[in-house]
Amino acid sequence: MAQLRLAMAQVNPVVGDLPGNARIVRSRVREAAEAGAHLVAFPEMVLTGYPVEDLALRASFVEASRAALAGLAADLAADGRGDLPVVVGYLDRASDGANDDDPTGTLPQNCAAVLHGGRVVGRYAKHHLPNYGVFDEYRIFAPGDTLTVVRVHGVDVAIAICEDLWQEGGPVAQTRAAGAELLLVINGSPYERDKDDTRLELVRRRAAEADCALAYLNMVGGQDELVFDGDSMVVASDGVVLARGPQFVESLVVVDLDLEPSTVCVQDLPPDVVHTVVSEDEVEAYEPVDPPMYPRLDPVEEVWRAVGLGLHDYVRKNGFRQVLLGVSGGIDSTVVATIAADVLGGDSVVAISNPSRYSSEGSKDDAFELAKNLGLHYRVVPIQPMVDPFLEALGLTGVAEENLQARVRGVIWMGVSNQEGPLVLANSNKSEVSVGYSTIYGDSVGGFAPIKDVPKTLVWELAKWRNRYAVARGEMPPIPESTITKPPSAELRPGQTDQDSLPEYDVLDAILAGYVGVAHGRERLIADGFDPATVDHVIELVDRAEWKRRQFAPGPKISPLAFGKDRRLPITSRWREQDDTRTRST
Repeated sequence: MAQLRLAMAQVNPVVGDLPGNARIVRSRVREAAEAGAHLVAFPEMVLTGYPVEDLALRASFVEASRAALAGLAADLAADGRGDLPVVVGYLDRASDGANDDDPTGTLPQNCAAVLHGGRVVGRYAKHHLPNYGVFDEYRIFAPGDTLTVVRVHGVDVAIAICEDLWQEGGPVAQTRAAGAELLLVINGSPYERDKDDTRLELVRRRAAEADCALAYLNMVGGQDELVFDGDSMVVASDGVVLARGPQFVESLVVVDLDLEPSTVCVQDLPPDVVHTVVSEDEVEAYEPVDPPMYPRLDPVEEVWRAVGLGLHDYVRKNGFRQVLLGVSGGIDSTVVATIAADVLGGDSVVAISNPSRYSSEGSKDDAFELAKNLGLHYRVVPIQPMVDPFLEALGLTGVAEENLQARVRGVIWMGVSNQEGPLVLANSNKSEVSVGYSTIYGDSVGGFAPIKDVPKTLVWELAKWRNRYAVARGEMPPIPESTITKPPSAELRPGQTDQDSLPEYDVLDAILAGYVGVAHGRERLIADGFDPATVDHVIELVDRAEWKRRQFAPGPKISPLAFGKDRRLPITSRWREQDDTRTRST
């Protein structure tokens, strides 16, 4: 058997920061070399950050990526690491005539490079370009059609990129035909709830199909609405997990592999396999290190960490020092404030309470207690002195009066933001965003919406989990118990509760899971046991709120279908899900 120590760098790049991302690579290569690695790998498009979206269509950006790659190879050699092969994801363009879809070589490609000896010695272009959900790579990139195999210390290592693993055939089948002993897959795979189990099942299946060990490396970090969760792993061909990295944190995952030395004759390889020899000599026998085997997080904690990482990186990568939000004593603003304090520190969170004549003493007390528990910059700015002149001048009543209160609050938050610079956070959850239960230009204002993809019922679960987490650590629970137990209310009129306008949230979220989450129609929802009148009411609210959602702030995606790129519906549309008996001709 041939030994090979693989180091997988689960890192957090920044889109467009080529010098900064190159520094990350150099730092982690140094760490890997000190750990005795024989091969180091980095995630998909780590050099440019991922996804770059239409930046890939700018020739200047493509050329900058190519230049940064050549510079990185030279810098690694200058660092004394030139003898250590490094696999790096980057943005390239198709070679002239190398791709039928792009004979002129002008289209960009999502690529991986093998760096060794100060040069690029191998190159692989992603074959399968996703064109669903948040991805539209088929529109941007030219696909590759050859498999790259590099021989490292006598072991043949095949390289693939992300979606290549999810599709049948292609590089996995080519890997088996090429006789490789290790399939290294570099990824930029966004987090979704329960996706780690799906990934493990997929990796096991593909390892068996390729008949070799499979190393799955994923990046970490937030990029706009996406959160990359790490969770890198190595699986043997028989499905045994050999190593597994942590979730939501950067890490160098080092694992020792016992693999068969290559017996492949390069001349006999299929024409769609490009083989490069880096080193033929096997390494001398050594004592392997214990591989990391991180346990999976609790499912609710996963969501907390995902939302927190998405918020942290959106704030820091965009250069904000502080965030600002309205705190009402309600469950949504409480959870958002607590997540912000956890990931940014209480000193970086400005919490503004804007009581009106309808705000209860209990809610005001809960907001104050939360701010004290978290160490937030807490301010109280009553809105009634600003609301009353509007009411007197315009004669607003009913819903218009209620929305005015929310809009005055929004003006206050945005005013402080303009004056002092913090990023305003919107507190709306997915249930509210789905049915339009928010005031446009009021409580919906903000530059980022941390719980935009979190249903209301899960918001309560997050609050309960955070308090349990504090108790388990011997700390005081930060969230007032009364915030969790009291009926939800916008407190815009006397005695108001959310259920004056909406079904109970457990019913609402279940209907939304069907209608929004998996596009079930009215008849299917009724067949699932939901009350027809309730279904009709929810569907109407969802359909009518599309214009609001288009104007909503971005927020971290945690579900298979989040509002935004995942779900693209027209605002102007007369189609409505409804009772068939009302649409039949008479």
